[in-house]
This record gives sequence, C-alpha cells and structure tokens, in this order.
Amino acid sequence: MSFNTTKRLLKELKSNYKEQKNLLHLYPNSEDHLLLWTAIITADRPFDTGKFYLEIKIAEDYPNSPPKIKFLNKVCHPNINFNTGEICLDLLSNAWSPIFTLKSCVESIIQLLNNPNPDSPLNCDAANLLRCQDYRGYYSLVQMYIKLNLKVT
Repeated sequence: MSFNTTKRLLKELKSNYKEQKNLLHLYPNSEDHLLLWTAIITADRPFDTGKFYLEIKIAEDYPNSPPKIKFLNKVCHPNINFNTGEICLDLLSNAWSPIFTLKSCVESIIQLLNNPNPDSPLNCDAANLLRCQDYRGYYSLVQMYIKLNLKVT
C-alpha cells in the first residue's frame, strides 16, 4: 500500500471516529490491515427495522480507484444483487472521483436504500414491484428478508 493511500485512510479513520452517526458505523477490520473495512448502516422505511453490513475492499491505489463495496447480508432492493450483495451505483464505478471518501460512498448507499431506482435493476423482482407501484408488496418483501437476516445473525 502506498504512503498516500495509508495517509488518506488514516485521515478518513480519524474523521469517522469524530463523526459517527447512529445510521452509520464505519471502521477498518484491523489496525494492521487498512484495506478491508466494515460498515454497519440503517436506513428509512421499509429498511428501518434492520441493520445492514457492508464489506469494503480498498484498492492499493485508493483514492484513485473506487472501493469495492457489497452487502454481506441479504437485501431485497432493486439496485442490489440479492445473491452477491453487489450494488448498482455509478459512484462505485464510472462516476468515481478521488474527492469521494469511504464515508461519502456509504452515505450514498444509504441514500440508494432510501431511494431505489427500478430502472437500473440488479433485482428484477423488487424493481417490478416498484414499477407496478405495489409498495405494499415491496415493503412486505423487504421486511420478510430483514426478519430472516435477524434469525441468521
């Protein structure tokens, strides 16, 4: 890992400890290995009853390359692959800029949970429910998977 990457991650770590919010906990998995982080997040309805875990893998040349972020628990959302946890978010790929931080990435993921885009789906079932404006069905499906996740953890 380069000196600049280490310096940047330590700066972000220090900033995160000062600014931890109830909806966001972001930390490295180990003091010795700054390239793997975890985030624990919450979101608004219908996700407000769950905690969601993100795995954040940081490239050796961060912040020049975006982090690889995925959900560790099953999430029913149009823009999240149910099986792999992959997230469809431009910021994590072609819209990446070194100005973004790990915190801003995670905050964008929270915003995505709160504001799904059914026109760019990784989960067609969830997207179809929203496209048909079946919000009750979508909320019920989301809640079912949140409850299933609680039993697993």
